[in-house]
Amino acid sequence: MKITSVKVYKGTTYEVETDNEKKFYLHADIIADFGISKGMEIDRPELRKIIYASNFRRAYQYALYCLDYRDYSSAEMNQKLIKTYKNENLCCAVVQKLEESGIINDERYAEKLAHRYVEGRKYGFRRAKREIIMKGISEYMAEDSLQPYAEIFQENIRYLIQTKYARMLTDEDDRKSIEKVRNSLVRNGYGFEEINRAVKEYFDNQEG
Repeated sequence: MKITSVKVYKGTTYEVETDNEKKFYLHADIIADFGISKGMEIDRPELRKIIYASNFRRAYQYALYCLDYRDYSSAEMNQKLIKTYKNENLCCAVVQKLEESGIINDERYAEKLAHRYVEGRKYGFRRAKREIIMKGISEYMAEDSLQPYAEIFQENIRYLIQTKYARMLTDEDDRKSIEKVRNSLVRNGYGFEEINRAVKEYFDNQEG
């Protein structure tokens, strides 16, 4: 087929028309990369390459736009791109390029999430791990990102008891109130053993 028209459509986007009256909208970079011009003859395999390159560029630029607002794991970004571009191979290739360039880095993202959930939200290990995995991070990487916080988990549970739950822990014999505190801390990702130890420590300090 022959290209019969190449003209600016909007900004850096060009409208390309062929002799069978099909129109394609390509970025100036794609026009330059493939040397597209009026009168040029292209076959179907070459046209498929051009369209793939154009779609890849769009998807890559969209990914960069999304990353301007927040971090993404590889899995999150792949899912987001597939919703828009529907082509799994294309989206995987875009994510791979983002990984290779260091723009997306799951280990770095996991470390940021661990800091947010442990230091910021005071979650226990289980809740923090679950939240990180929900962001598309692998289980082993989530666990690795939380290893530096082993002692901070203990500090956090003491802090929560002293600031958030102290009003409920006024009587060591009030089993109902203590159970409510335990259940709340379990939901925040703390284990029964560490909860019982922290509650006991709290009452012991009160007696002292």
